[in-house]
Amino acid sequence: MALTGESIIGLARCPAPLGTMPAGVRRVPGPVLVAAVRYSSSEWGPYLELAIGEPARLGLRLGWCMTTMVVDSAESRTQGRATHGFPKELGTLAWDADGETRELRWSERQVVVRGVPTSFRLPVLVPVRALQRRGDGPVVVPGRLRGLARLARVEVAAPDDDPLWPLAGFHRGCTVSGMRFVVRPARTPFGLTSTLRAPLHPPPEPALSSSAAILHSP
Repeated sequence: MALTGESIIGLARCPAPLGTMPAGVRRVPGPVLVAAVRYSSSEWGPYLELAIGEPARLGLRLGWCMTTMVVDSAESRTQGRATHGFPKELGTLAWDADGETRELRWSERQVVVRGVPTSFRLPVLVPVRALQRRGDGPVVVPGRLRGLARLARVEVAAPDDDPLWPLAGFHRGCTVSGMRFVVRPARTPFGLTSTLRAPLHPPPEPALSSSAAILHSP
């Protein structure tokens, strides 16, 4: 699956856990991934997304476990939960561009992610890995991101009573234009080294709640 668009990506030092790790996935030390994305093209058309990934491991494989994800596309929510185990929920999102600055706002929780570029553009190609859990157990979701990146100052704003409040402040990161994000089919690990079998065919989910807990780097 290939998606195109632009994004704000931050790496945040976080003093507290932000969400619940699904069974089989363990939290490890490291920066939290903040990804605010405007997809201009996908299997489900254009949509917006905010993803929070906490550093984790599944067996010996390291990556990020997405513990908070919100999208404004019902189809993306349904498919993301069923095929990859992403805990997507529906929300009201707005993307704003002011010169070189980019901003994503999540209205229901008053969470804002803003990226202000501070350098020139450079091409990047970055492998990514998410460690999730879907209806049939833990899965590894490999992928890769490429585009034109600029180092940026990334600011996260969140209310004091919101679970994402530990992310509030300024962080290192980048903005990415001309982005192409390829997400591979989820795979199941087995053995101590989490060797991957063939892609799974997940069973349908009988119900998709808005925030049941269940983005990236090999």
